[in-house]
Amino acid sequence: MMRNPEQTIGNLIDKQSVAFIASVDRDGFPNMKAMLSPRKREGIRTFWFTTNLSSMRATQYRENPNAAIYFYDKRFFRGVQLIGAIEVLTDAATKEAIWRDGDTTYYAGGVTDPDYCVLKFAAQKGRFYSNFKSEDFSV
Repeated sequence: MMRNPEQTIGNLIDKQSVAFIASVDRDGFPNMKAMLSPRKREGIRTFWFTTNLSSMRATQYRENPNAAIYFYDKRFFRGVQLIGAIEVLTDAATKEAIWRDGDTTYYAGGVTDPDYCVLKFAAQKGRFYSNFKSEDFSV
């Protein structure tokens, strides 16, 4: 059993440049996508990502917020899956808080670009894999 799950998992997450996020399509099938690491996180409970409001993923989360995110540490062959829900946010305050220099590469209209949105993931539970063992945990 992990001594300090939040620290162990937080350290793993912070070292990854890619996150995998899953949504559920209209037919109930999972859809997985690689994304840049979260812009911000609060512990291992809340994560913020950016994406296009017009994207398939944002549409799926609006229809069904059930989601999972996965982080993989290739060097030590370990990973963590977090299961919860994603909320698609378009309010100015959230968009400004998550915005970074260089984001105009993706959103030409800047922080007020109508196609720029924030995905807020709230974890409920997780599963950590390390040393040939898996461990479920609550968040």
